[in-house]
Amino acid sequence: MPDSRKLFGTSVEKFAAEHLAKKGFQIIEHQYKSVFGEIDLICRDGDEIVFVEVKARQSSKYGYPEESVTPKKLRHIVRSGLAYLRSKNPNTKWRIDVVAVEFLPEVSITHLQAIDISDGVW
Repeated sequence: MPDSRKLFGTSVEKFAAEHLAKKGFQIIEHQYKSVFGEIDLICRDGDEIVFVEVKARQSSKYGYPEESVTPKKLRHIVRSGLAYLRSKNPNTKWRIDVVAVEFLPEVSITHLQAIDISDGVW
C-alpha cells in the first residue's frame, strides 16, 4: 500500500512543477537521486539550472513550509546538484530555489529564488 505522505509529496511536486512551467521554467527532472540525496525538481530558467526544493503544509501547526529547509538539507541539494552538473555540463550557472505550498484552506505558493547558502544559514 502506498505511503500517503509520499503520495501527497509527489502530488505537491507536480503542482509546483506546473506552477514553475507557467512562469517559463523548463522542467528537466523530477525526484533526481544521487548518493548525496534527492532533488525534488531540476529546471532550466534562462541560462541557469535551478535545483528546487518543494515543501508543503496542510496546517500551520509546524510553521511555514520553507522553514523546514535546513542548512543540512541545502548541503545535500548542493552536493546532489554538483553531481548532476558533473554528469551534464559542469560550467553551467546554477542556483537553488524553494517552492513552499500551503493549503490553509486556500492554496498559497511562495517561490523563493536564489537561496543564499554562502554562510550556511538562509
